[in-house]
Amino acid sequence: MSLVKKFATVASGTLMSRALGFGREMLMAAALGTGPVADAFNAAFQFPNTFRRLFAEGAFNAAFVPLFAKEIETHGTDGAKRFSEEVFGVLFTALLALTIVMELSMPLIVRYLVAPGFAGTPGKFDTTVTLATIMFPYLICMSLGAMMAGMLNSLRRYFAAAVAPVFLNIILIGVLAYAWYKGSDALTVGFALSWGVLAAGLVQLAIVWVAVRHAGISIGFRRPKMTPSVKRLLILALPAAITGGITQINQLIGTAIASAQNSAVSSLAYADRIYQLPLGVVGVAVAIVLLPELSRALKSGNLIEAANLQNRSVEFTLFLTLPAAAALWVMSEPIVRLVYERGAFAANGSTPTVAAILAIFGLGLPAFVLIKAFTPGYFAREDTRTPMMFAAISVAVNVTTALTLFPEMGAPGIAVASAVAGWVNALMLLGVLIRRGHWGRDVPLMKRIPRLVLSAVVMGAALYFAEHWFAVSLGRGSPLVVKATTLLALVAGGALLYFIAAFATGGADFGMIRRNVKRKGSPPVKEPSPDP
Repeated sequence: MSLVKKFATVASGTLMSRALGFGREMLMAAALGTGPVADAFNAAFQFPNTFRRLFAEGAFNAAFVPLFAKEIETHGTDGAKRFSEEVFGVLFTALLALTIVMELSMPLIVRYLVAPGFAGTPGKFDTTVTLATIMFPYLICMSLGAMMAGMLNSLRRYFAAAVAPVFLNIILIGVLAYAWYKGSDALTVGFALSWGVLAAGLVQLAIVWVAVRHAGISIGFRRPKMTPSVKRLLILALPAAITGGITQINQLIGTAIASAQNSAVSSLAYADRIYQLPLGVVGVAVAIVLLPELSRALKSGNLIEAANLQNRSVEFTLFLTLPAAAALWVMSEPIVRLVYERGAFAANGSTPTVAAILAIFGLGLPAFVLIKAFTPGYFAREDTRTPMMFAAISVAVNVTTALTLFPEMGAPGIAVASAVAGWVNALMLLGVLIRRGHWGRDVPLMKRIPRLVLSAVVMGAALYFAEHWFAVSLGRGSPLVVKATTLLALVAGGALLYFIAAFATGGADFGMIRRNVKRKGSPPVKEPSPDP
C-alpha cells in the first residue's frame, strides 16, 4: 500500500470524527454559547484530554510503536504479544493509581492548574470540579486504547484506530439532541455531556480491543513487572509524552491563563475545533503512518527509503495545509458565523472573538503539522530527549508570549502565543535533523515550497475579495442555506484556483503525485550511528 493510501486510510477515519465534531460543537454552541457552563465543561474536558494525549497518544505513538515494531522484526508475533502484555500490566496499574490520586485532588488541581481564574466564582469553580471528576476516568480507557491503536498501526491496520474516535462525537451528539428535545437547562446539559464522554471512552476501548484480537494478538493481564523492555519504554516514554503532546500542553496553559476572563476558555475551544479539522486529517494521519513506516525502514537499514519517507511526508503536508491556512486566515468570520452563530452563541455576540482566534490559529497550522512530520525522524531513532528539550523551549515561549499579550488582546493573544511557539518548535526540529544528516537534501522539494506558498497567497487574495463581494450572502441576516451554499462555493473555487496555481508555477506536478501514490522501495543502506 502506498504512503498516501495509508495516509488516506487514517485520514478518512479522522475526517469522519472531525466532521461529526463540527456537528457536536454546533449543537453545543447553540445550547451553551460561551457562557459559564461552556467554560466549565471545556476546562474540565481539557484536563483529561491533555493527559490522554501526553501519556497515551504522545508517549505510545512515540515510544511504544518503534519498540513494538522491533519486537515484530526480531521475535515475531509471539515476542510482540509478550511485550504488549508486559506493558499492559504496568500501564493499567499506573493509570488506576493516577486516576485515584487525581480524583481525590481534583479541587486543588482545578484551583491551581486547570482554571485558577474560576476560583473567584464559586458556582463555576464547583461545576468545573464535578465535571472533571466525572470525566477523568476517560483517561484509563483512552490510554489503554492508544496502546492498542499503536499495535494496530505497527501491524499496518490503521482504520479501526482511526475510526474509534468517531464514537465520542456520535455519543455526545446524541446527548445534545436528547437534551434539546427535553428542553434541558445548561447545567443539566453539562453533566450529561460529561457522562457521555466517559461512556465514549469505554466504547472506543472496546473497538480497538476487538480489532487487536482480530489481528491475531490476544492480550492477557500480567502482574506488573519492570522487565528490561518495559524499562526501555518508560525511559523513552516520558520525554516522548511531553514532546508528542506539546500542542496540548500549550493549550492547557492557554486555558489556565484564559480562565481569568469570562468566555475566553470556550472561545478558544470553539476555534480549536475548526482548525483541528485540517490538523487532524493531515497532520495526525501523517504522524500515525510515518512513525511505524520510518521505524521499519531504519530497523532494516534502509536509509534511502527513510529519507524518501520524510521528504514525501513534508511535501504532502505542505501541499494540503498551506491553502487551509490561507483560507482560515481570510475566511475565519464567515466560517464561524456559519458553524456556530445561533442560539446562545449568537446571543453572546461571540463571533468576532472566535473568528480572530481561528485566523491566528490558521497562521500556526503549517507549523503544527510540520511538527508531526518532523518528530518521527527522532522517535524512530529512539531519540526522545532532543524533541523534549525543544518542546520545553516552545512551552517557555508560549507562556511568556501569552502572559505578555493576554492583558491587552485577551483570548486572541493566547492564540498568537500558540502559533509563535509552534513555529519555534518546528524550526528547531528541522534544524537539528539537517545538522545530524538525518534529513535528506531534496532539491525539487526546496523548489516547490516557495511556489506552494505563492499559490496559497494567490488563493487567499482571491478569497479576500470574493468574501467582500458576497458580504450580504455571508452576513448575519442571510438564511443558513444561502450562507452555507455561498461559503462552500467560495471554498471550492479557492481550492480549484490553488491547484491551478500550484501546477502552473511548478509547486506541484503529476510526477509528485505519482511518487506519493506509488512509492517503490529502495535497497538497504546502512544507517549511521544515532547521536547520543
